Amino acid sequence: MDRRSFHRRMLIGGAAVATSLSLAPEAFADGGPRTAPAGGKERHIKLFAAELGKGRMGYGLAGKKATIPGPVIEAVEGDTLYIEFENRLDVSTGLHVHGVDYTISNDGTKLTGSLVKPGRKRTYVWKTHAPGRRKDGTYREGSAGYWHYHDHAIGTSHGTGGVRAGLFGGLIVRRQGDLIPDTTHTIVFNETSINNGKGHAGPTFEAVVGERVEFVMITHGDDFHTFHLHGHRWADNRTGLLAGPEDSSQLIDTRVVGPGASFGFQVIAGESGGAGAWMYHCHVQRHSDKGMAGLFLVRREDGTIPEYDDSSHKH
Repeated sequence: MDRRSFHRRMLIGGAAVATSLSLAPEAFADGGPRTAPAGGKERHIKLFAAELGKGRMGYGLAGKKATIPGPVIEAVEGDTLYIEFENRLDVSTGLHVHGVDYTISNDGTKLTGSLVKPGRKRTYVWKTHAPGRRKDGTYREGSAGYWHYHDHAIGTSHGTGGVRAGLFGGLIVRRQGDLIPDTTHTIVFNETSINNGKGHAGPTFEAVVGERVEFVMITHGDDFHTFHLHGHRWADNRTGLLAGPEDSSQLIDTRVVGPGASFGFQVIAGESGGAGAWMYHCHVQRHSDKGMAGLFLVRREDGTIPEYDDSSHKH
């Protein structure tokens, strides 16, 4: 089965393996790159927070298990998201979001009283907007970007305990016409862990040569890190893609990231270096030595990876 066709059907069906956004079928027409449709829709998403054992907590979509990180939520500029949030924890929590528009009553913080008590539900409203002009004629940028959401209440009024426990997830707002990837992965540097995993057990992501792969990168905790991906580069701009030959955005393969920051990019798997077990890691050396590293496995069409033994991989 063609993996790109499989992923396309998963998205159209509304499955939430990597996203909560069901795009219009015409966005997936064969014969060219898939692009984001026009925005302006209302999207209703059911999200919950739950214990995962051993002090861990995660977010999940209705009918799915809670995970660390939580599910990626997607929108297109102009969309309004209604997040029906259920708190299955034994402490009050909420949803605080970055990068989009919301009123003070949707801030998801203890200070504003916009939390959810144990066993209760609340709907948070997140709005997005397209680029435009203010009344004074100045330019207003749109909401498109790679953002994130997280707890802002557990442990302290800033959510230090909740974030450490795993209550965070990615939010992608696309602009009409943005390229849609074949798959999306979330990488979260939290203290000296990746996705709250144990040291030297960073998650492994897989692709086939030629697939368009998107990474959402988020940082939490108290440390600054340097994210590096071997064998691939991206543009240091909103999309991670060059808009054309006149686009002066710098091409990079390493980016310094600090707590609360997020960015994203797309690559064509193996476009320059081919198939391989490509490493990603924090380039702060003591962090790498503590286990902040994982693999991006890019397979040939026949499923093989040069100079790599699957049986010896323990992640």
